[in-house]
Amino acid sequence: MKDFTESLNLPVLPLRGVVMFPKMMLNFDVNRARSKNAVDMAVEGDQLIFVTAQMDAGVNEPAVNDIFKVGVVCRVKQVVKEDRKATRVVIEGLWRGAIVESVPNDSCLYAAIEPFGNTRNKTLTTRDIALMRSLKATFERYIELAPKLPADILFKIGMASDPGELADFVASNVMLDVEIKQMILETVNLSDRLEVLIDAMQNEIFIMSVEQDIMEKAKERIDQSQRDYYLREQMNVIRDELGDGGEFNDIDELRKKIADMKLPEEVEKALMKECSRLERLPVGTNESSVIETYIDTVLELPWNTTTEENIDLEAVREQLDRDHYGLDKVKKRIIEQLAVRKLSDKAKGQIICLVGPPGVGKTSIATSIGEAIGRKSHRVALGGVRDEAEIRGHRRTYIASMPGRIINAIRKCGTRNPLLILDEVDKLSADYKGDPSSALLEVLDSEQNYAFVDHYIDLPFDLSDVMFITTANDADAIPAPLRDRMDVIELPSYTRVEKFNIAKKHLLPKQMELSGIKRKSFRMTDKAIYSVIDFYTREAGVRNLERELMAILRKAAVAILSDPETVVRVNDKNLDAYLGVKKYLDDISAKKDEVGLVNGLAWTAVGGTLLPLECVVMPGSGKIELTGSLGDVMQESAKAAITAIRIRCEQYQLDADFYKNNDIHLHALEGAIPKDGPSAGVTMATALYSALTGLPVRADVAMTGEISISGKVLPIGGLKEKSMAAYKSGIKHVIIPKENERDLADFDPEIRENITYHPVETIDEVLALAIAAKKKPAAKPKNSRKKSAKPASKRVEVTAKGSLF
Repeated sequence: MKDFTESLNLPVLPLRGVVMFPKMMLNFDVNRARSKNAVDMAVEGDQLIFVTAQMDAGVNEPAVNDIFKVGVVCRVKQVVKEDRKATRVVIEGLWRGAIVESVPNDSCLYAAIEPFGNTRNKTLTTRDIALMRSLKATFERYIELAPKLPADILFKIGMASDPGELADFVASNVMLDVEIKQMILETVNLSDRLEVLIDAMQNEIFIMSVEQDIMEKAKERIDQSQRDYYLREQMNVIRDELGDGGEFNDIDELRKKIADMKLPEEVEKALMKECSRLERLPVGTNESSVIETYIDTVLELPWNTTTEENIDLEAVREQLDRDHYGLDKVKKRIIEQLAVRKLSDKAKGQIICLVGPPGVGKTSIATSIGEAIGRKSHRVALGGVRDEAEIRGHRRTYIASMPGRIINAIRKCGTRNPLLILDEVDKLSADYKGDPSSALLEVLDSEQNYAFVDHYIDLPFDLSDVMFITTANDADAIPAPLRDRMDVIELPSYTRVEKFNIAKKHLLPKQMELSGIKRKSFRMTDKAIYSVIDFYTREAGVRNLERELMAILRKAAVAILSDPETVVRVNDKNLDAYLGVKKYLDDISAKKDEVGLVNGLAWTAVGGTLLPLECVVMPGSGKIELTGSLGDVMQESAKAAITAIRIRCEQYQLDADFYKNNDIHLHALEGAIPKDGPSAGVTMATALYSALTGLPVRADVAMTGEISISGKVLPIGGLKEKSMAAYKSGIKHVIIPKENERDLADFDPEIRENITYHPVETIDEVLALAIAAKKKPAAKPKNSRKKSAKPASKRVEVTAKGSLF
């Protein structure tokens, strides 16, 4: 039949995972009802049907939008109805066609079809001939790797002279993805069609060759394993016949190696026993492999290998100062321990635990200690560990058992006296598999760890010469028995000046070197570094500060590559061009003296922060409203503060029934952030007193302290971090509990010089210092039901005798 030139209305038969080509014979089963109707309609007509592939083979009832628009007009050659469910159909591809539009039909898909890509009578060029030869050669390589194909296929391909017919015939007989075959079908230009097919076949040949290599290698391994097994069995028989008792040379060498290592008597005896067991086992069994792995692991441990220490206190001090700015308390403690160790070899020393917020240099200073004294160091990450076997190891009765992290770290260091850094010791957790923190009790006890027994090794190993340094973010999260074995050293948050020096002397030069930026090509002013600290980071450490400096250097690198002669200059004026708008502003603090608004101080995991607290008293029925994501402890503090003010109503001439006749609302700003802890008691009491009396609170005062129901001010923790927050916010006066006065000795001179501390013992002293008594009181809130017992005009103003304000 000749190619048609006008559109025809034909039934459409969609195929799953098959692409039809012209002159291709295909037989298949038809199961879908609409597809059967399409075949029946074609048989009843002129036996023509349009065949195309589905875009998604998972669609059971495809519409016109679910099939490819380009397909092949085919002739139905034979139809055999085998049963009610399936119909066997044989079709022959005639020519390419494309769907113009869908024709409505209830029984099947029906569409108007027009010719697609008629390229007959094309004159062959030299390129076409070369492509045809390349395709034939490629197909010959494909046949060598592909499953068996009919013998006449290669002959037909060799006789093909038309490039279009050759491409269609090859594409219909090779294994390619539906999308690739459809692309070949839709390619009109014959040269392009040949190129696409050659590329696809070469890719398929490469994949098939890799698969064949994998199969051959797997077969070789199996054959080699069987061959080795038979050879070993024959060797055993020969040795038995000769009376050698089945001893192998490698076991003899293993015994000799054990004897030469001069191991402790108990260890040597246990290993010799394992060698005897290995000798009696058949070669290649699972148990023999387990024993061999165990012996190798034990022999890899540094039973007698130590690293010579070079404790030069001055060199250590210089190393620590060079690597880390500040941290004087930690450095002093390290120097003291090393001095004792140098004087006496018997001094084992207490385990040091560095506690501080993230990013203050706990892990890095521990690593610097190892470098300074010449010890090999290894970091053991304990965050999230909840299995006791991670510390003590798995017993050999389990499959894939292995030593614990402590023994593994010593094996990797290759010495019996390394420096082990146990990182994030406060992040350990317990479950049904045991408590890893309990397993650490023996490890970190110098009186017990001289005979530490790992479950896998099952032999005592001396850990007394190991120098342990642990790190944690929260000392309270460490179990008490474990914390008792360690000397806790707190690393406070960095001050603004310390961050500046760290950034200028350490972080910026380090990142410039990593970025490949020379000093002559980049300049950054001190004010710009301070601006990054103040407005783009909010942390106790310097990790985010380092990231922001990296971001600046990345943009500088782009500018330098664009113009190698340019010099990038970063100052506080153009900083937003590198880092964008400011991420943080100064902590919210009162700008002027206000009624009911008090500057509190709070401790967080990333340092201290200013916590303004508001109080409003309104006529009501005695309801107490506490908002601002307050935890249980802070809610208890609020109740204690109210009681402390109630018992002083007569002293301050307040309405004795204020808690009945008014509603009290206490709110901590930044309400979305959860807050808890007892240190806001005095803040709440001050805010309540101010709201009741109408007397404003001084804006240049911040306070912290727990309060009792009798009004006593009790000590709190985290005072240094809170002081840093006050200093950063421009607060000049900080009210603290009297018992926390001793903590001021450890504060940085920068903070002590800029903040005046006022130790107090009772809430009366707090009110005397914080209330701006000289200002005119605001009107006291009126109650619609009951008037105040005593007029506001006779209210006693609180004044501080000898106040520093």
